[in-house]
Amino acid sequence: MAGAGEVAWVLGIVAWYIIRYPFERRAKRVRVVSDRRSTAEAIGLGAALLGMSVVPAIYIATGIPQAADYPAHLWAIIVGCALFFSAMWFFRRTHKELGKNWSISLQIREKHELISGGPYTLVRHPMYTSFLLMALGQAFLLSNWVVGLAGLIGFAVLFFLRVDKEERMMLEIFGPRYQAYMDRTKRLIPYLY
Repeated sequence: MAGAGEVAWVLGIVAWYIIRYPFERRAKRVRVVSDRRSTAEAIGLGAALLGMSVVPAIYIATGIPQAADYPAHLWAIIVGCALFFSAMWFFRRTHKELGKNWSISLQIREKHELISGGPYTLVRHPMYTSFLLMALGQAFLLSNWVVGLAGLIGFAVLFFLRVDKEERMMLEIFGPRYQAYMDRTKRLIPYLY
């Protein structure tokens, strides 16, 4: 049963990369006009990478840390797959809406636009929503306490080190338009937060 969860996680990560790659290539062609990358942001991105891909990949390849394993259940794998599928849907829609505005780091690109359609009508940061769903999916798919928590911790470090800075940057660039957008949307979870 645990093997099915591991296969689903690997397929989800492959889907994540397939979704991201063309947008990453396209975005590199658009000139950056403001770059707010920082050490804190690099730490957040590194924590997310570690918790949501490196730790689980090591676990799948080696079984380490086996002492933290618990029995896998079919219901957990189904929930994990549903969460991961939802994450990929949000992730794809977010990239599609952002188009050439997308950047892996805190950057403003030439002719940057304020995006408020698609998943951005529900929350201001749907890409982070997709990462949260991925981390939760990982916790259900990989029946290991350390690996499950690693994804959630990696997501939390990225989110809390970066989201305030991202919103300040958007307020500087878009002013009252972004403030009005903030007033009518939640950050991460529709209608809640």
